[in-house]
Amino acid sequence: MAIDLSLTPEHRLVTESVRDFVAAEIAPHIRGWDERGEAHREVFERMGAEGYLGAPIWERWGGAGMDYISFGILCEELERADTAFRVVMSVHAGLNSLTLLQWGTEDQKERWLRPQAEGRKLATFALTEPGSGTDAAAMTTTARRDGDSYVLNGAKLWISLADLADHFLVFATVDRSLGHRGITAFLLRRGMPGLETHTIHGKMGIHAGNTGGIYLTDVRVPVEDRLGEEGEGFRIAMSAIDQGRFTVAAGAVGLAQACLDASVRYARERRTFGEEIGRHQLVKQMIATMGQGIEAGRLLCWQAAWRKDRGLRSTRETSLAKWFCTDHAVKAALDAVQVHGAYGYSSEYPVERYLRNSKAAVIYEGTSQLHTIIQADYLLGYREDGALRCPPVPSQPYLDAE
Repeated sequence: MAIDLSLTPEHRLVTESVRDFVAAEIAPHIRGWDERGEAHREVFERMGAEGYLGAPIWERWGGAGMDYISFGILCEELERADTAFRVVMSVHAGLNSLTLLQWGTEDQKERWLRPQAEGRKLATFALTEPGSGTDAAAMTTTARRDGDSYVLNGAKLWISLADLADHFLVFATVDRSLGHRGITAFLLRRGMPGLETHTIHGKMGIHAGNTGGIYLTDVRVPVEDRLGEEGEGFRIAMSAIDQGRFTVAAGAVGLAQACLDASVRYARERRTFGEEIGRHQLVKQMIATMGQGIEAGRLLCWQAAWRKDRGLRSTRETSLAKWFCTDHAVKAALDAVQVHGAYGYSSEYPVERYLRNSKAAVIYEGTSQLHTIIQADYLLGYREDGALRCPPVPSQPYLDAE
């Protein structure tokens, strides 16, 4: 099957729409928000009013029905402004809402997914714990069946939107002796007795976004708010992470593009030895390398999106895009600071913020080291994808695995 790399009028409309939104709602304020560590939920609500929070969700459930190329463009352009706003798309739409679309019952989609897709409720995803990140099977949060409910106890950490979200997709184990086979997924809402959240202060970057922890003390969750069956939580989490990694990869392209934009402007303005610094060979090398990685990374994202639009498994392609794009974003940010010289080391120019923000993405959604192992295992034949697929866009059927 051939891949058409041309953007449709709809894709271009998404690009223009989000760029206009960023110019009006984010760009004039982001430096101050970042310096003061302010996360502005009202901006996220305006993103919902624009249809962004339900971008990839089917119109049947209140979403915009965008294809994955459009969803990727949206994430890229938001992170081009600041990582905090792409993070909202990752956890709300990618990790939570798309997971509900794939695994939820009709009743769960009506009660949980619809208000999220319509932008009336903000949602997040809670898998990581103080003692378990990449090794999700080591989680200690427990879920004990008690009649028509489960009782949850434990703690989650490094949860984006922890102090802002209305809805939580939380993972807990019904039997620790079963390892990953005991993990089960639950839908929780703010205000439930025993559920508390807090904000983490002192982060290196993403100061305009909220990150925190969740404490669960005898939180009673009705059986009808369990997502999937008992023991299916690990499969649910991995399918969610496939979606989250895609948003992170696309966003990283946007961050690298922001680094290139800033560096080109500065290289044309700054003069040394009687000429623009853009005329100097080693500055050209840094600029060219930024552009090279952006083009390659964007194509890797579109390859993953093409498969997702057809309901095909894209774990390998998404992992490769996430690994490459996030590593390149860090390098682009480092080079952008170098191009700016001493000014790049200050908050007077945005590249200092880009560098701080870039580092998080090579850690969350699977470290670069984990993705190195994943890609090596595919190449060596140690790993193969099964039949687990992502939800396609409404116009596409589920296809058999290739």
